[in-house]
Amino acid sequence: MALSDLPADDLARLESRLAAEYDTLADKGLALDLTRGKPSPEQLDLSEGLLSLPGEGDHLAGKTDVRNYGGGAGLPELRSIIAELLGVETGRVIAQDNASLSIMYDLLVFSVLFGTPDSQRPWKDEPALRWLCPVPGYDRHFSITQALGIEMIPVPLGPTGPDMDEVERLVAADPSIKGIWCVPIFANPTGAVYDDHTVSRLARMATAAPDFRVVWDNAYVVHTLTEDFPKVPDVDALAAEAGHPNRFWQVCSTSKITFAGAGVSFLSSSSANLDWYLGHTSVRTIGPNKVNQLAHARFFGDAEGVRAHMLRHREVIAPKFEAATAALTRRLGEYDVARWTRPEGGYFIDLEVVDGTATETVRLAKEVGVALTPAGSAYPYGQDPDDRHIRLAPTLPPLAEVETAMDVVGLCALLAACRAALAG
Repeated sequence: MALSDLPADDLARLESRLAAEYDTLADKGLALDLTRGKPSPEQLDLSEGLLSLPGEGDHLAGKTDVRNYGGGAGLPELRSIIAELLGVETGRVIAQDNASLSIMYDLLVFSVLFGTPDSQRPWKDEPALRWLCPVPGYDRHFSITQALGIEMIPVPLGPTGPDMDEVERLVAADPSIKGIWCVPIFANPTGAVYDDHTVSRLARMATAAPDFRVVWDNAYVVHTLTEDFPKVPDVDALAAEAGHPNRFWQVCSTSKITFAGAGVSFLSSSSANLDWYLGHTSVRTIGPNKVNQLAHARFFGDAEGVRAHMLRHREVIAPKFEAATAALTRRLGEYDVARWTRPEGGYFIDLEVVDGTATETVRLAKEVGVALTPAGSAYPYGQDPDDRHIRLAPTLPPLAEVETAMDVVGLCALLAACRAALAG
């Protein structure tokens, strides 16, 4: 029976039973972490071979000595592997250092300081700067725009992408809106995959800002939880056909493929955008870590090697997502007080609880030793107006701990819902 249909006496008895069960958790000394989407030790072990690569005496990539300066665009051998995964030409991909987040930060900082190839002036000289943020979304994206003083405008994210009617309405009328954050494949945290119609509209839509940009964060482009890999649209070609050749900045990395602390990041875009980006990065660096890039090229071999490697990741983490879904269903399924996503890839589950109870659910979990991402973190400025969303990250803990932690989360969400119903 749905919680909302329970008679008051039954609701009170349920709350009392749940509270008693919750009180017993304090004595268990739990210390479980579902906060960030980190690879587990078992996943990191899959890339141990990298530690012996490229190996003594193996330091040439073609005629390039990877131990020396230069090569700002990165090694063609590794770029070609990633280009195949993204469905673009090698010349449209550059390889950089560890984090795609660094590339995204640079892209916006360079735009603010200097403007883009399509800008009339540096963005800092504009009267106002605004950015569209599909929600729920990625908190580190929002941290970049907030740090740069760019006003963030939330737009709803559905299972096939952002509300494009709202996006098109906003960008057509306001030249201060300079861009939009997008995680198009297995979005953080919902697992949404943008459909062809959404991608086409993003590529073709009219914008009041001539230098409007889409940050196309393909962080999870090969992170499948099934046996199939998702289709990757050629967004640059779509945009160029529509007369917007420089619209997309596509980024990805190997951070959750090999070693999170020693990966390689990539930027794919138009020639004009890549030349612009490398022109600015050449001031702050004399080249990326090509030794690490060569190690990755040797480790993968080719694009099929990446796919095979990611299927081994799937074997480790897919059971954790299945266990998480099962635990939430056992706790919450019969009461109709929550919904949660069942992603086919990526690193997260988005849990929607009763309005006004996400913060309390997170607090209750923390009190008994289960750490969750703060409620509201999937929204700009950390403000979920409905206090509804909680991002769950089941990849890092061992399977048994995932089962325990998700059961605790379900208990806390149901207890918070009961108390809200009794109070209201």
